Amino acid sequence: MSKDDSEWMNALLRPSSPLSAGAIFIGLWVLFLTTVNIVSGAYSPGHKVLWIDFLTDGISTNTEEMGLVLDDAVFGTLGVAILAAGIVGMGKSREDGFAGWFRELPHDPIFTSLLSSKDGFARTLASWMILAGLAFYLVWSALNTTWVDPGVYSVTIALVAFGFGLHMLQASES
Repeated sequence: MSKDDSEWMNALLRPSSPLSAGAIFIGLWVLFLTTVNIVSGAYSPGHKVLWIDFLTDGISTNTEEMGLVLDDAVFGTLGVAILAAGIVGMGKSREDGFAGWFRELPHDPIFTSLLSSKDGFARTLASWMILAGLAFYLVWSALNTTWVDPGVYSVTIALVAFGFGLHMLQASES
């Protein structure tokens, strides 16, 4: 393999900060859903989601057995693995590692643009779209006591994705 091919392959395999941050947040979300499912049921009150069927077939199968079931253990393990991959990736992609990234979160443009438009109106709009999407998911799911509604996911994903997309567009312009 030539030196150019080796550098290209290393660039592909090197973890990135945005991808690692995404893995951290998705891992935390999976662990949150696992906890809700174990405690009260994520499908509806007293009904648990059987994650293996939900993830493999897309079918929302459920059970009334409220103890820890195999599906919860598998989904929780998946969440821990994704979270760990994000933390390790963040540690490798930044000189100051995961701790440095975590300390800088309050100063990230996504958070600072919520309260200030000094970085531009587009960033402020993008930050509020992300917040609105997350708030919609949390409030709707808590009020209706179901955490796996595809329609709610669609609205949430659209708002959050457009918000992050606008932030990325603004970052590329500066």
